[in-house]
This record gives sequence, structure tokens and C-alpha cells, in this order.
Amino acid sequence: MSSKLFTAEEFETKIKKIKLLLLDVDGILTDATTFYVEGSGFTRVFNMYDGYGIKLLLRAGFPVGIISGGQAKDLQERIKILGIEHFVLGSEDKISSMKTISEKLSIPFENIAYMGDELFDLPALKAAGISITVPGAVEEVKNQVNWITKKSGGDGAVREIIDAIRKSQNLTH
Repeated sequence: MSSKLFTAEEFETKIKKIKLLLLDVDGILTDATTFYVEGSGFTRVFNMYDGYGIKLLLRAGFPVGIISGGQAKDLQERIKILGIEHFVLGSEDKISSMKTISEKLSIPFENIAYMGDELFDLPALKAAGISITVPGAVEEVKNQVNWITKKSGGDGAVREIIDAIRKSQNLTH
């Protein structure tokens, strides 16, 4: 995939062809902050609007997947609560993880939107049909993607993309 920012018109054309949304976690579904809770360990905060958006897509039969280098209990619980069936945890090899989910669902890379914000996301971002990041992403990522959300990671960026998918594909809950 080319690594240039899309115009709004190009984005709208491409988003109509997306059949799978794959998400990194830290910096995308969260603001990349972790904190320590005595007796429980490290945890993070997830955005409720993002979560409800994910549920809306899933209810419409549109698959959403998680690819994360982490595998913490809070993340596993979030995946379970949202009902996300497609995920690969504990691997920073994002392209291999993307391939695993892509093959399982028989959805080619060109029909995948991938959201990531860190250097290890670059291979998957470059391979996806639409590569998306957030304003707080590292510069190397922002220079390689097709779209940068208005909202920040952990503050509705995922919902922003979900709403664009739902609108472009006339998906209702």
C-alpha cells in the first residue's frame, strides 16, 4: 500500500472496501498510559465510546480484531467483555499476526484497515488497505500512514474510524 495521506474523498472511497478492522492496543485503544494497582499489577484505561463502537460493528456482522504485543489480564478481560473473537496477543510481529487473522477470515490485506501508532506496527500498516494512526503516534508512523484521526488514542480515535466505516457501508446496529 502506498504511504501517503489520503484526501477525504480518497478515504471515503477506500473505507467502503474495508471488511476487517484490526487494532493495536496501547496508544490506539488507550492513551498509552499504564498505572500500577497494588495487589493487581499494571492496568490501563479504555474508552467506552470506542468499546460501544466495536460492539456496534460486531453486531452488524463486521469483524474487529486486536493485535497486541501485550497480553495483560486487563486486555484479555476487555476483549472478552467486548466479544472480540479475532485477536493475537503477546507478539510484536504485527504482520504475521495480521496474516493469521486475514487467512482465518479469508479477507485479503487490501480489505483491512489497520490502526497502529508504534514502530513495530509499520509492517502491518504498510500492508493494509488503509493504514491509520492517531495524532500522538511516533513521527515515523505518521509519515507512513494514509490517515491520521482527529481524536487521540484512548479518546475516541477508534470510534471515529468505526463511525466512518458504519456510515460508508450503511451498517446499522
